[in-house]
Amino acid sequence: MSGNRRVLFYVQHLLGIGHQRRGATLTRAMQDAGLRVSYISGGHGIPNLDLGGAELVQLPPARAVDLYFKKLVDENDQPIDDDWRARRRDALLAAWRRINPHVILLELYPFGRRQMRFELLPLLDAALASPWRPVIASSVRDILVASPKPERLVEMLDRVEAYFDHVLVHGDPDLIPFETTFPHAAQIADKLHYTGYVVDRTGVRGGPGSPGWDEVLVSAGGGAMGDALLRSAILARAESALAEKRWRVLVGVKAPDDEFEALTALAAQSGEEGGIVVERARGDFPSLLMNCAMSISQGGYNTMMECMHAGCRAVVVPYAGGLETEQTLRAELLAKRGVITVLEEADLSPPAISDAIARSLAGPGAASAGVRTDGAAEGARQVAGWAATLDW
Repeated sequence: MSGNRRVLFYVQHLLGIGHQRRGATLTRAMQDAGLRVSYISGGHGIPNLDLGGAELVQLPPARAVDLYFKKLVDENDQPIDDDWRARRRDALLAAWRRINPHVILLELYPFGRRQMRFELLPLLDAALASPWRPVIASSVRDILVASPKPERLVEMLDRVEAYFDHVLVHGDPDLIPFETTFPHAAQIADKLHYTGYVVDRTGVRGGPGSPGWDEVLVSAGGGAMGDALLRSAILARAESALAEKRWRVLVGVKAPDDEFEALTALAAQSGEEGGIVVERARGDFPSLLMNCAMSISQGGYNTMMECMHAGCRAVVVPYAGGLETEQTLRAELLAKRGVITVLEEADLSPPAISDAIARSLAGPGAASAGVRTDGAAEGARQVAGWAATLDW
């Protein structure tokens, strides 16, 4: 029976690709739980996105061109207009009618992606009116970006109460409860379900010769904002306590080619041949983390929680552009537990990275974090249970 239960999972990334990676991990787990998943992507295609055997439905893609997500452009880098919105809405509704899902799972909405309400509200209205009314759930990370407008929080609450049966919170309340960044959580307590953190657990721990073995792994996610971190790390190697190790610098898939080439040239000037390897972000990143001597990265949800699962030492530089507060808050909470070393973005420099490395080496490492990282399997179990309650 469960193999016939269908899930429509909508994911829209606008800047970085963390939402897509987390969505892909949850998608694979839902298939492991016996569900048929149709993954609806509203962002530009990215390489190495492992959806298992799920159907990929690609909507006309949109992305943000500013840090505040105010300016969205279409697949031709033109500002989106009403005609484009209508095409996207119609494509999403057509996919819903064809799939006829038992569960509609919306990543982040209504706690974010307000810009996409032109298509999501028609989808939700149609689903509620359908004779095959699906279970409707939101999939949201542990921390919301602080809103400069308190009325937006009320709007989120109103949307949950009007449309949603459940809210999957991909976090651990022992680290941070949802009400910390969503003060109305108590009013929807009967709909909230904590899953633990969604972590790609495909990483393989090995010995000498394994991918990333005893290396310093430098990464900035899959977005386009990590150039300063990667440059500072390359320049920090020679004076750091880990100068004798190989440093592997992973450049985001969205970083321009000229930026990649400039980082490659900088690495060649900054160390002995082979001492610093510069390459594009890799699909085996979880294994690299499992085997590394230290991770130096931004503070995105996925990388942070994969570090917790891997138990590696970690220096974290939280991204703080635009209105972003989420990375900084999560990093501070983990730093208070002593399991990561935080370097503020404003303080980023090669000497500051060298100092952070020394502090990290003196600490216990992420192995003592004690946070739940089973969120993919637990979230999938919840969704499968909801799908099973329907008798059509």
